[in-house]
Amino acid sequence: MQNWIVYAIGFLAQILFSSRLLLQWILSEKNKTVLTPRLFWQLSLLASFLLFIYGYLRHDFAIMLGQALTYFIYIRNMQMQGAWAKFPWIFRTFLLLFPFIIVLYYYNNNKLDIQNLFQNENIPLWLLMMGSIAQVIFTFRFIYQWIYSERKKESVLPTGFWVLSLTGAVLILAYAVLRKDPVLMIGHLFGSVIYVRNLMILNKQHG
Repeated sequence: MQNWIVYAIGFLAQILFSSRLLLQWILSEKNKTVLTPRLFWQLSLLASFLLFIYGYLRHDFAIMLGQALTYFIYIRNMQMQGAWAKFPWIFRTFLLLFPFIIVLYYYNNNKLDIQNLFQNENIPLWLLMMGSIAQVIFTFRFIYQWIYSERKKESVLPTGFWVLSLTGAVLILAYAVLRKDPVLMIGHLFGSVIYVRNLMILNKQHG
């Protein structure tokens, strides 16, 4: 596949990720409190789907790992807000089966795909490990958010979510610079600004 198509998929995913943050930020600024609109999770799921494909096309295990860990958390938050059931059942079925289809595809092509992911000449092993750790930290924010929301019985974005977001984003930015990946670089630069602003709003709210 031509590089411009691969990068177009990646940039589209980052535009959707940035749009969800922009929407959340504007609504939070307007209401003087950190909000979690339904569209935040809908855009998250679509963007995650596209970025997973981008990571696959770039043979970048770190990117795929990050999206695989959060994919079903996005769906769970949509369920908690009553938005998931509004999607057509065919669309829901496809989204639920998509990760498993990819796993089956990898299993049937394990020699080529595993070599591309873990022995990619463009990504040294130490850089791959660094990117994977950064993605795990960044992804843990949604695991934290999921557990917190399940306890509260509603979908919310607590302070810890934004702290983990900022920490993970800084690490991924470092990975993006070393990887020379403009998609990750632009996306996480914008995201870092929103994370800092949400922490400022929460600090003022609890101050």
